[in-house]
Amino acid sequence: MSGVAIVGIGMHRFGRTEGVSGRAQAVHAAREALRDCGLRFSDMQFGFGGSHSAGDADTLVSELGLTGLPFINVANGCATGGSALIAADAAIRSGQHDVGIVIGFDKHPRGAFNTDPAEHGIGAWYGETGLMVTTQFFGLKIQRYLHEHGIEPGVLATIAEKAFRNGARNPMAWRRKEIDAAEIAAAPMISHPLTQYMYCSPAEGAVALVLCRADKAREYTEHPVFLQGAAFRSRRYGSFEVFSPWTAAERADSPTVEAAAAAFAAAGIAPSEVDVAQIQDTESGAELMHMAETGLCAHGEQEELIASGATAIEGRLPVNTDGGCLANGEPIGASALRQVYENVLQLRGGAGEHQVPGDPRVGFTHVYGAPGISACTVLTR
Repeated sequence: MSGVAIVGIGMHRFGRTEGVSGRAQAVHAAREALRDCGLRFSDMQFGFGGSHSAGDADTLVSELGLTGLPFINVANGCATGGSALIAADAAIRSGQHDVGIVIGFDKHPRGAFNTDPAEHGIGAWYGETGLMVTTQFFGLKIQRYLHEHGIEPGVLATIAEKAFRNGARNPMAWRRKEIDAAEIAAAPMISHPLTQYMYCSPAEGAVALVLCRADKAREYTEHPVFLQGAAFRSRRYGSFEVFSPWTAAERADSPTVEAAAAAFAAAGIAPSEVDVAQIQDTESGAELMHMAETGLCAHGEQEELIASGATAIEGRLPVNTDGGCLANGEPIGASALRQVYENVLQLRGGAGEHQVPGDPRVGFTHVYGAPGISACTVLTR
C-alpha cells in the first residue's frame, strides 16, 4: 500500500464566465494542474472526473490528449468531486497506478437547481410540497437545530459576513464584495430564518488535481501535500437529510459524522489538530451544523466560537478561508475539489491575502450533498 500526495493543482475562477463552456474551464484547470507539477497529460495513468450540467468529463481527452488512459466519469451530486478524489486515492493507494488526474467542473444556468423527484426515487407529491427546492429543506433543518441547541439565529448572518469577507480577499472567488451582518440579516427572507445572502448560488468553475504515490511526490514538486485520510458515507435510516421523504421516529447521525470520523481515523489525526478547515456551506446554517458534526467542536459551542473570531482567517480554527460556497457559488462537480485546492494552497503557504498565519500543517475538507452523502479529507504537509 502506498501513500498518496497531491503534487499539482489548477483552477478556473468560479462565478459566471460568459462565452466559455464548462468543458473549456475544465481543460484550463487541468492544464494549470499539470503545469504546476511539470507533467504532461501523456504522463497521466488514469483520470476521474465529473460535472452535473456541463458534459461528460471523459470527453476532455479530446482537448487534453488522446492517450488511451482509463478516464472514468463520476456523478454523485455535490460530492462528485469528493467521490472522484476518493476513487483516485484508492487507485494509487492500492498500487494499481502511480500518477493520475482528477477534474471537477460545471456550468449551471441561472436560478435554482431544477431537480426531478423521480431521479431520487421520490413521488411527485414531494415536489408539490416545495421540498425539492432545497432552500425550503435547509430552512426547516436549521430551525430545528437552532432550537435543539439553544443557538440564536443571529449567528447565521455572522457566518455569511465572514464568507464574504474571505471571498473579498480571494482572487478566484465569485463574490468579492464584503457584506456586513446587518445587511445580510435585513435581506429578503427566502426560507426562515435564512435570508438571500445566507444561501449560495449555482455557479461555474473547474478544479483539477494531480495525485501520485507519496514516495514519488518530490520528483514533481518541492511542496507536496499528503492525502492522509479520505472517506465517503451515505445516510442511515433515521438521519434527517435533503430529499428524504420521511422523518423517522429514531434519530441517527448524519453521514457527515461517520465520514469525518473515518477520515480522521485513517489519517491518525484528531479534529483538535486541524489548522484550517473547508466545510460545506450551501447556506450559512450548514456551516454551523457541520462544524459540530465533523468533530471540530461540540454541538452548541459554535455560537461562542464564531463570536470570538475563532473561525476567521486569523483565528484558532479558520473555516472556509476562500469564502466557501457562499462567496464562490457552487458548480456541483467542482465544489469539493475547490475545498482541497484551497487547503493545498494554505498548507503550501501560497494563499496570498487569505493565507492563514502560523504555518498551518493540517487541513480538513468536508462536502455534503443530496440525498444525504458526505465526503471528507485530511491533508498534511
